[in-house]
Amino acid sequence: MGISDKNLIGKDRIRELIPQRDPIVMIDALIFSDETRTVSSFEVDKNNIFVSDGYLSESGMIENIAQTAAARVGYIAMQRSAAIPIGFIAGIKDLKIYSLPKISSVLITEIVIENTVMGMTIISGKTVCEDKILVTCEMKIYINPELNSQDVALK
Repeated sequence: MGISDKNLIGKDRIRELIPQRDPIVMIDALIFSDETRTVSSFEVDKNNIFVSDGYLSESGMIENIAQTAAARVGYIAMQRSAAIPIGFIAGIKDLKIYSLPKISSVLITEIVIENTVMGMTIISGKTVCEDKILVTCEMKIYINPELNSQDVALK
């Protein structure tokens, strides 16, 4: 994927970009982000809520892709000094899970913006580990412009 060793946002600050909190944080770092493409990394921990029998579950893989998309939106909001909006998975299409990663695997997840229409963003997502594709999908994400992570934190 042409990834460098330098992260845009590391593990110490990743929670600034996403509305999720422990135990459901599913990305460790934002590696790259531009107008159409965002890349994150995540190391599968044995204590992760989505780990079962030594492997990250399908639900964890999907959440990892969704949080990569959330980190993109959070990164844009941070650059604009704006509140981080809340998004919701509105649909998943063409989900293909080829393999589940073991504990201690480092996942590299890439999302590409395919289209944005009426508050709905359609992305293609792909997660790899050691150059092996683990999962691909298309995901529709609705961004609620009237609800942000600061509002949720107050409730």
